[in-house]
Amino acid sequence: MTERKPLGVSFESWIDRQIREATERGEFDDLPGAGKPIPGQGKPHDDMWWIKQKMRAENLSFPLPGTLALRKEAEEARAEALGARTEAEARRIIQEMNDKIRDSYRKPLSGPPVVQPLIDVDEVAAEWRALRPVAERKPAPAPTPEKRQKRSFLRWFGRR
Repeated sequence: MTERKPLGVSFESWIDRQIREATERGEFDDLPGAGKPIPGQGKPHDDMWWIKQKMRAENLSFPLPGTLALRKEAEEARAEALGARTEAEARRIIQEMNDKIRDSYRKPLSGPPVVQPLIDVDEVAAEWRALRPVAERKPAPAPTPEKRQKRSFLRWFGRR
């Protein structure tokens, strides 16, 4: 295919001859996708097909508008919390997600107007406990009495 077209020969016959010779040499044997249907055949034309194909190959996702991204992140946080090693870790994950949701209430996000409700921490903790046998559970650390006394002292001191 690196040779130049000879003078006086039409492009069509010159190309046909090169294809025929390559076929005879077996250069088209064992090509990837041989005998398989052409991908996307019969589907409507999509101008962004190559971007979508590249993103699938790289295991990427399309950037979502802010409100939908927050909803997806909340679903992922809930799933992550259910897979956490301890109940305290599950509660921490949900608390962090709830902080992000509260922050979204304060500033507008792009995308359709979707209000993401807060995730019930106790409900997720109960679900987490239901998924684990009793021997595997580790109790959430209870606040120490010293911290309670210190807080109440600070409250009393702050009133004065």
